Amino acid sequence: MAALVERHGAVYVDPGSNLGFAAGVNVALGRLEGQHVDVVLVNPDAIVTPGALRTLHAFLQQEENIRVAAVSPRLVDSENTEQRLAWPFPTPARMCAEALGLGRLPARARFLVGAVLLLREEAIADVGLFDERFFLYAEEADWQRRACQRGWTSAVCAEAVAHHAGAGTSTDSIRREMLFHAAQETYIRKWYGPAGWWLYRSAACLGAGVRTLVLTKDRRREAARRAMLYFRGPRRSAALGSD
Repeated sequence: MAALVERHGAVYVDPGSNLGFAAGVNVALGRLEGQHVDVVLVNPDAIVTPGALRTLHAFLQQEENIRVAAVSPRLVDSENTEQRLAWPFPTPARMCAEALGLGRLPARARFLVGAVLLLREEAIADVGLFDERFFLYAEEADWQRRACQRGWTSAVCAEAVAHHAGAGTSTDSIRREMLFHAAQETYIRKWYGPAGWWLYRSAACLGAGVRTLVLTKDRRREAARRAMLYFRGPRRSAALGSD
């Protein structure tokens, strides 16, 4: 990998172990300290062309986008099907709504998935580094929420397109699910405290429990697995401990 990176004129940085996505990004940001550049985050299962990156950078330079902290291209899969980019920030209230079958209610505040995300230099300086309590998933939601609190926004540049296969962080779908929900626990605990996490967790258990009664076959098994995951605690199940 190092040889491949260097062959293309880039610098390969080996932190020595798998620190997690947020900590890995912070290692790179530390190396860039003092260099006035925007920073692009690219998942290992995403492909973005130099042309798309130039388009994203030009988008940030437009006067009307001066308060855009993070910009994403449109994402398509291997069959050129467009993927959803913007998601509501997780909240206990939204999980309660989801448990009642109202998860599609509109939300004013949204974040962009971090498969390909160009971050503005000034926003990084203002918002700060990524929170290393997030091992994988939700770190981009947390960073964008902090940016939102400081008056920044996120945007999609429709003129730029990147390919995103998805599920590239691991071939183990059960492990990916554990890590995803462990990140939700970290996020909710951080922003809503123990009481908020208790409400979120209870609603998640309730919603998944109801689905085990009404769904069939694979979807029923998935719902039962999620109910047990939240009953045990996602972080504990993923061997990440609990805050």
